[in-house]
Amino acid sequence: MSVIVIITFIGLTYLGFSYYRLPIEQRFFHPQHNILKPSGIIGHGMGIVGTLLMIIGVFGYMIRKRKRSLSRVGVLKYWLEFHIFLCTLGPILVLFHTAFKFGGIVAISFWSMVAVVISGVIGRFIYNQIPRSIQGRELSLSEVRSIQQDVTRELDSVGEELSNEILQKIKGNSTDEIKGNSISDILRDYFRDQATYSSIKQSLGVKTIDSVDARHILKLVKYELQLQRKIKRLQQMQKLFRSWHVVHLPFALIMLVIMVIHVIITLTFGYRWIF
Repeated sequence: MSVIVIITFIGLTYLGFSYYRLPIEQRFFHPQHNILKPSGIIGHGMGIVGTLLMIIGVFGYMIRKRKRSLSRVGVLKYWLEFHIFLCTLGPILVLFHTAFKFGGIVAISFWSMVAVVISGVIGRFIYNQIPRSIQGRELSLSEVRSIQQDVTRELDSVGEELSNEILQKIKGNSTDEIKGNSISDILRDYFRDQATYSSIKQSLGVKTIDSVDARHILKLVKYELQLQRKIKRLQQMQKLFRSWHVVHLPFALIMLVIMVIHVIITLTFGYRWIF
């Protein structure tokens, strides 16, 4: 889905680059002005489609998440992925709808939209730090530890000498205490885990191990390191995720309310698309 977003952005940039880079007072003389301006057939269309995508993305995920009767309609994490996709593609279309020209009350909606997208990216990162089942249900600490024990037992089965060497490196990695919860602290933990993973991969490279077995062992090691990192910060990330909603939701509501006002005003003044 991210590929679609990137292709759309590049395609729209290529289509109207010569128009969007012009000062506002010179755009009237551009040959594409009548189709790319906010009320033009393409510009207006991007605004309508972008708005619909965001509305579907927001309310579709919200309804699926809150309605128990819909619990069997798809896996929740896939709904989240779809929500992120629509709420990334939609703002891009709206951005090109504005022709990079916005002011007044619409500017409030636009910058609220930008805040929603940025906070959404941060929220996605936090969401990924919280262990979940394949259905997207948040796992408890005991459930995560149980999964970790299963992974450790499987690593035990790869051979006593090799297993002890790998587990010793992983154990040394896990004894580090949490020193903070800032982005730099989280990134430090991530790169430390990567260094541990690379060290184990290098060790496997000098041993006579079948390539298939080596890939399986490295997959287990990577999963074990991820679990360790998530267990360390589970409570902090759960608390941070709850606080994140306090920021994300108000901006989303402001964006939607002003968007509705903008649509009503547009229709009142007689602006129509192809209908």
